[in-house]
Amino acid sequence: MLKFKSIAISNSSAQSTFRIRQLAALSLTAMLLISGCGNNTATKAASTSSPAASPSAAAEASSVPAGDKLNIKVSFYPMYEFTKSITGDLANVEVLVPPGVEPHDWEPTAKDMANISDADVLVYNGAGMEGWAQQIVDGAAGSDLITIEASKGLQIIEGTEHEHEHEHEHSHEEEAAAEADHDHGHDHQHDESATEGSGHDHSHNDTAVSEADHDHDHDHGGLDPHVWLDPVMAIKEVRTIEAALSAAFPGNAAAFHANSDAYIAKLEKLDQDFRAGLQNTKRKDFITQHAAFGYLAQQYGLTQVPIAGLSPEQEPSAAQMAKIVEFAKANKVTTIFFETLVSSSVADTIAQEIGAKTAVLNPIEGLTEEDAARNLDYLSLMRQNLEALIQALNE
Repeated sequence: MLKFKSIAISNSSAQSTFRIRQLAALSLTAMLLISGCGNNTATKAASTSSPAASPSAAAEASSVPAGDKLNIKVSFYPMYEFTKSITGDLANVEVLVPPGVEPHDWEPTAKDMANISDADVLVYNGAGMEGWAQQIVDGAAGSDLITIEASKGLQIIEGTEHEHEHEHEHSHEEEAAAEADHDHGHDHQHDESATEGSGHDHSHNDTAVSEADHDHDHDHGGLDPHVWLDPVMAIKEVRTIEAALSAAFPGNAAAFHANSDAYIAKLEKLDQDFRAGLQNTKRKDFITQHAAFGYLAQQYGLTQVPIAGLSPEQEPSAAQMAKIVEFAKANKVTTIFFETLVSSSVADTIAQEIGAKTAVLNPIEGLTEEDAARNLDYLSLMRQNLEALIQALNE
């Protein structure tokens, strides 16, 4: 891929000379294109997963040249919307996982790897979501590729394969007492470092651990990567991406910051609406297809009861299905949530067993063709999730 350095002409004489020689410059450019020679668009920071590039690298970095754009690859859809909202017209942002494809098990092809190596920046969620990303990050050391891990520095919870078994399993005596008064209230205390500024204290039985202390394997390594489904966490991911881009391209830092502020204002309104809409619901637990909504539940005082574990493709055992059915009947659950991009057969089976209906609770891991045709995005899909939860939790 051919890239050119930005050349600043600081005086009128030089500018005049530059104009006179435009035709010659165009001819030279054509020759360079034929020969395959070229320079990078901007001096890039060393490959890093930190929220910001190193000071020395940032000092050497430059703004995006006029008439040129950054080439940014992102892993899956939420990373696209967050990144594009920051860069605006300063970058071409491309999603690696194709529309309609479930990203948990997606692996890059040789062509995808070549496209990544040609990019200026790779943005990925981290926390084990992209099992392939660490290999690219390791390989990028010493290269021009800038890697940005959006979840870097967040408090990542340890997801369980069947979270409800930890949150709802009691001794026989406790189960009898719980069934007697149907008291499934939960105290949700949320680590202040993961929800700074939210002003809310929620307890959650998942253990908060530093993402950096765990290896990220293909099945998440037991960590829950679905941080983007909590608007408060989403704000932090946006700020992390902004900080890293600003460090690498400081000439555009002001534009990145202004764009981030505008988008974060929308995320803050989304958080306020979730908080208001879910504060006084009749019930606080909901059954969903896989354990994607732990952060959202933790943030707003809810408890998710997942049919499967962290992977949506995971099939529950007969015993696990029986526990879900028992819980649903005991708690008079009227809605079983399923999701886009994967089969709803398990949710349909449970709903039929207990006489409940099914509804979509979207993990927003990618857009369907219908979503794209309707111009839906992260914000609109999250509002659909809010409406679905409000209805189900008030029946």
